[in-house]
Formats: sequence, structure tokens, C-alpha cells
Amino acid sequence: MVCVNQKTFRQLLSGADRRLGANVLRLTLRLVAVPYACAVAFRNRLYDQRLLKTVAAPVPVISVGNITTGGTGKTPLVIWLCRYLESQGRRCAILTRGYKTPRGPLSDEPALLARACTNTKVLVDPDRAAGAHKAVSQYSADVLVLDDGFQHRRLGRDLNIVTLDATCPFGYERVLPAGLLREPLEGLKRAEVIVITRYDQVEPQALQRLETRIGQLAPYVSVVKAACRHTHAVTTEAAVLSLESLRHQRAFVFCGIGNPDAFIESIRHNGIDIVGTRIFNDHYRYKPDDIRAITRQAKQCGATLILCTEKDGVKAALLKPEEAGIQLAWLAMELDFVEGADRLKTHIDTVLRPSQDKSRVPENKTT
Repeated sequence: MVCVNQKTFRQLLSGADRRLGANVLRLTLRLVAVPYACAVAFRNRLYDQRLLKTVAAPVPVISVGNITTGGTGKTPLVIWLCRYLESQGRRCAILTRGYKTPRGPLSDEPALLARACTNTKVLVDPDRAAGAHKAVSQYSADVLVLDDGFQHRRLGRDLNIVTLDATCPFGYERVLPAGLLREPLEGLKRAEVIVITRYDQVEPQALQRLETRIGQLAPYVSVVKAACRHTHAVTTEAAVLSLESLRHQRAFVFCGIGNPDAFIESIRHNGIDIVGTRIFNDHYRYKPDDIRAITRQAKQCGATLILCTEKDGVKAALLKPEEAGIQLAWLAMELDFVEGADRLKTHIDTVLRPSQDKSRVPENKTT
């Protein structure tokens, strides 16, 4: 299988790569995208018209998802949501499909969620309905958080929250594989709440255009604005490094996420000196040779510290070569609401009310 670097792939889709071969490939991808878009739209229509049935859980279900592939700040929102539910005295469980998760110990995002939400049960099962049954019957969960659940429509939900990355909100306006959209943009009408993430990385004029477009696509949705902010770094030896201390170091940055440019830009925004980078594919499973190569490259660049995302740190920490002579650390990140947090909490509190009728199938509104 041929693996394409995320940055190279985005340059292809966006049209930034204007070479003849790239133009031909873009045209081919657009032709392939047509039947995919039709199939996804047809499936959504079947659910909208109740021709495909949903399964109703006996407790409230809150879905957090996105309409594009790649990182949109969804995981920090899931963590915030679970902590909020815990603060309300709820026993919540996260249902995740565990993308590229092998059998055995949790890895990648499920492990990150389990570490961040210690009082929340994380269940990995591609069959979300089966996961919901297990969460309620075996773990007594009284509210379920459906991670990456916007396109998974078989399990009914009481609230659909969608994250849009302000730096690339609509996936170059095309569905896979010609763009990053998982489904046509009209699918946003199913959402009750849209959280615009990385709000601080885009110019005000672009933000205004984005909000106008959201109003056209989903006129009845509640819009919330948030920034994904780094708070500190944690080394593989569990030492905590302040952001201020990082500004005095030379950092080599690596990551295997859907939007590497946004991660790197956020590091620069924190005033950290980046002397080199290495980008891997999203959900990349690191091998010892990868970490050794990263360490060599970092030393060649004169780096005093290697930085990665928390998701990458979960996978890479145990592979760090002994006597490397350079620290490896991951950056902790949390969601910082700029506007609309009260509206989001109101939506959440509404579906948690005891009077909520769970005998119905709480699937999304149709148009």
C-alpha cells in the first residue's frame, strides 16, 4: 500500500500543487468522488426517511463528530464533555470504534481518552449499539458519549455536536477522495451544535465568512467558538515542563495526525523555537526504528527537546531508545471556549433531564 504524507496530500487536494501530474490525479480523484458522494447521500436519505432503522439506547446519547477527516479538535471536546458530565454526577461511558486499534491494550485516541477521563469507561467496539448495551448493562452508565459518531447513524443520539476546524472547515469543498469531506455539506443540518475549533488561528475576516457559511448550511444550529490551547508538556519520565521553559529550548517536532500544519503553527504561536519537523500519516503506529531516526534527525538539527502531540506520545513513549541524550515530551492540550460555552451546556443539560423520553428513537432532525 502506498502511503502519502498528510502535508503532501493536502497540497494535492487544495490545488497548491500545480504540477501536471498533480492536476491529472486531482481530476481522477474528483471522478472517483462522485459515486462515493452519491452513496453517502443515499444512505443518509434512507436514515432520514426511517427506511434504515436506528437503535435507541435506554440512556441519553451525545455524539461528538466531524464532517471532515483529520484532526478537528474532537478529542479535546470529548474530554471536556466527559469531565463536565462527571461534574454533574453522571456515570458516563465513551463509545469509540477504535480507528486502527489492534486487539489488546488500548492505543492511540482510546488510550488518551482513558487516561484523561479516569472515571469514565472507554469501550472500543465498531458496533456502537453493542457497545451501548454493554456500557449500560455491565457498567451502569447513565449517559453515553459517542466518539466520532456523526456518520455512525445506527445508534440513535439525543444531541449531535460537530467540530469544524477553522483552518480547514469544509475539507476543500469536496468529498473523499477528492477532498476531506466524509459526506456532503448538507449533512451539517443534522447537527444541533457546531463547535468551531482553532478559532484563534484564523483571521477575523475568514471567521466572519465561516460563520456566514454555517448560517447558510445549517441555519438552526447553535455555534460555539473554541481554541485548542497547549498548557504544558510532559516528558517520558513524567516530568512536567511549563510553556515558559519550552521557549528557552530548541524543539524538533514530529506528529502523525490529520492536520499537522495546525499543530506546528500552534507551537510557533506559543513562542517555541522549531528547528526541524517530521510528519507521519494520521494514526501512524511508530516502530523503534522511527523513534531512533527521529532522535538522530533532532540531534542533527541541534534540538534540545523532541515534541509531539499527546496522541503521538501515547504510542511513542515506550519506544524511546535508551541513552538517547535528548528528552522526548508530548504537549498537553485543552479546549478553551471563546464564546458560546453556556449554550453548549444548555443543550447538554436538556438531554440529561429525567423527563427525557427514551422510548423514542432520538435520531436527528430532517429537512
